[in-house]
Amino acid sequence: MGSQSLTLDPEPQGIHREDSQGPEAEQNPVRVKLDIEHAEVTDDPRKWSRTRKYVIVVIISVACMINGFGANIYNPAIAQIESDLHATPGQLSLTLSLFTVIQGGFPIIWSSISEIQGRKAVYLVSISLHMLGCIVAATSKTISVLIGMRCVQAAGSSAVLSIGAATLADIFEPAERGTMMGIYYSAPSLGPSLGPILGGLLTQGFNWRATFWFLTIFSGLCLVSFVFFRDTFRRERSFAYQIALKRVLEREAKKAAAGAARSSVPEKTADSANVQTTVVPGSDRDSEGTDAVQHSEESDVTDRDVEAQATLPATAISEAVKEARLSLRDVSPVGPMIRVFHRPNNIVIFCSSAILFASNFSLTYTAARTLANEYHYDALDTGLVLLAYGIGCVLGSVLGGRYSDHIFTKVKARHDGKSQPEARSFHIMRLQSTFLFMPLLPASMIAYGWVCEEHVHVASICVMLFLVGFSQISIYSSTLAYIVDSNVGRSSSAIATNSFVRGLTAFVATEVAVPLQNAMGDGGLYSLWGGLTLVCDLLIILVWWKGGRWREKAIANEAHKSGMTEHA
Repeated sequence: MGSQSLTLDPEPQGIHREDSQGPEAEQNPVRVKLDIEHAEVTDDPRKWSRTRKYVIVVIISVACMINGFGANIYNPAIAQIESDLHATPGQLSLTLSLFTVIQGGFPIIWSSISEIQGRKAVYLVSISLHMLGCIVAATSKTISVLIGMRCVQAAGSSAVLSIGAATLADIFEPAERGTMMGIYYSAPSLGPSLGPILGGLLTQGFNWRATFWFLTIFSGLCLVSFVFFRDTFRRERSFAYQIALKRVLEREAKKAAAGAARSSVPEKTADSANVQTTVVPGSDRDSEGTDAVQHSEESDVTDRDVEAQATLPATAISEAVKEARLSLRDVSPVGPMIRVFHRPNNIVIFCSSAILFASNFSLTYTAARTLANEYHYDALDTGLVLLAYGIGCVLGSVLGGRYSDHIFTKVKARHDGKSQPEARSFHIMRLQSTFLFMPLLPASMIAYGWVCEEHVHVASICVMLFLVGFSQISIYSSTLAYIVDSNVGRSSSAIATNSFVRGLTAFVATEVAVPLQNAMGDGGLYSLWGGLTLVCDLLIILVWWKGGRWREKAIANEAHKSGMTEHA
C-alpha cells in the first residue's frame, strides 16, 4: 500500500497534509514530522517585533545583575558582619563559597521546571525566593541564619542567568544570538565591579544590613517587570516535549496495529500489522520531496532539525498529539544532564568555560585583597579600580558577541549551496571568533599578576584588569552562544549543566585563591592562571577542529539507542 505523507511541525493544531486527498487518506498510513528548530508554533517569539525582543533582552539582562550583586555586594561589610554576629573567618568564607556552588548547581532544577511550566514561572518563583532570602538575611541575628539565607539567595538568583540564555534562544535565530548573548551578558558582567562600590557606600552610609535591603528592593523591581513578561517558551521546540509526543504516537500506532489485526480483510491486516513509529533524522532542506525522509541508519544525523516520523492513520494524529503531556519523568534533570555529557564537544567546551569562570572569581576575590593590603585602599576605592575590569567585560561582551555573529554569518554564506554536512557544521565556526582574543587573555593575565607583585602604579593594574576582562568575556560570550546553538532543543539543560560545572570550579577557585596567593604571590598565582587560560584556548580550538564530528557521532549514537533510526 502506498504511503501518504503528512507533515506536522509539532503544534497540536498545526497539521499540514501532503498528498492526502479523499476518503482513502483515512486508511493510508501517514508520516508525522517534527521540526524542532523551526517548528511552527502559535505566537512564535521569533516573529515578534524587534522592539519587544529588545525589551525582553533588557529585562533579563538587568535581572541577571541580581546574580552579580548577590555574590559580592556585602564583601565590604565583612568586618562589620564578623563583629556584629560574632562570626569566624571560616564561617564568613562559607557565605561566599556555598553561594557560589549552589548558584552553579541549582540552575539544573530551574531548567527542568522551565520545561514544564515555561520560562516566566521560573523567573517569578526564583526571584521571589531570592527576595525572601534577602529579607531574612537583612534581619538575621546569628551567622548560621545568614549562611542559610545566603544559600536561599543563591538558589533564587541562579535561575535568571541560565534560563536567560535559553530565553534568547527562544526568540532569536542562530545568526543573531552572539550579539544578543553579548548584550545580555554585559549587565551581569558589571556586577562584580559595581557590587563592591554599592556595598561600600551602603555599609559606610548605613550598615551591613543595608546591602541586603538594597538587594530586596532591586529584586522586587525585577519581579514586577516579569509580571508583564510574555513567556517565550514553546514546548514544540523542546526535546522533552518531542519525547513525550513520540511516546504517545508509539502507543497510538500499537493501537492501530491491534485494531487492524482484528480486521476481516487479510491484505489490510498485513499492511496494518507493520504499522510502527519511526523517528529519523531530518535536514534543514526538507522540501526536496518524500525521498528526503526515507533515510537509512547510516544517514547523516542532526538535531538542528529533528524529524519524528510515524506511520499512523490520519484520524489518529490529532488526538495523539493532544494527549502528549510532559511529566516529571520527561523533564527530570538527571536525564538531560547525562545526554548533554554524552557529547564530547559539550564536555570540552564546558571545561574551557569553567576555566574562564573560575579565573573570573579568583581575580575579583584576590584583587580586592591586594588593593586593600598592598595599596591600602578602602572598599570604595577598591570598587572603583575593579570598575576597570567591569568595563572591559561589558565591551568584550558586546563587541565579542557582534564579532561572533559576523563570523557565523560569513561562514554560513560561504556554505550556501554546498552539501548538508558542511552546512550543518557552521555553528562550530562561530568559535573562530575567539581566535582573535586568545593570545590576549593569557598574556594580560600574567602581566596583571606581575604588575601587582611589583606594586606598580595602580593605573597599570586598571589597564591589565580592563584587558583581562575584555578578552575573557569576548571568549566566554562566544562559547555560551556555541553551547546554545549546538544543543538545539536542549539549550536550557545545556546552559544549566554548564553553570553546574563552572560553579564547582568557581567554588574550588575561591577556596584555594587565598592560600595560593599567600604561597605564590600575585605573580606566581596569575602565571598559573595564564597557563590555565592557555589550556582553555587550546580546548576551544580542539572543539572547533573536532567538535562537529564528535557531535554528529554522538547524535547518531543517541538516535540508534533510542530506536530513532528504525525503518518503517
